[in-house]
Amino acid sequence: MRSLIAVALLGLFSSPLLAAECALTIEGNDSMQFNLKTITVPKTCKSFAVTLKHTGKLPVTAMGHNWVLSTAADEAGVVADGMKAGATNGYEKPGDTRIIARTKLIGGGESDTAKIDVAKLKAGESYAYYCTFPGHAALMKGTLSLGN
Repeated sequence: MRSLIAVALLGLFSSPLLAAECALTIEGNDSMQFNLKTITVPKTCKSFAVTLKHTGKLPVTAMGHNWVLSTAADEAGVVADGMKAGATNGYEKPGDTRIIARTKLIGGGESDTAKIDVAKLKAGESYAYYCTFPGHAALMKGTLSLGN
């Protein structure tokens, strides 16, 4: 009887765990650091959600963070154009088609979620994620890849 209950409980709890594979939370802090340097998106996901949580205390004007995804080749251009776009535009060039997914610019204690259409990711392509707040991309960056 216990093994039957264990199997039933395993079935109940495995569904939410499988769903959780298509989402994660990444943290940014007042020391301009993300807590994750790599993200692997399972091919089985149709959509993948990345929630950025700003664990610091400083306001968006002093230490704002966002999470922006592009190909690695486009990173420098997206960052440079974002600086030109300024704070009013969240340090992102309006309508920038190089940006695959993004969160809004947030301050300490805030969070926002970006959704990635996994069908738009290509196996073997190098993807980078970073913060476009001026000067942050040098430290706040990582790589994203499409898994098996």
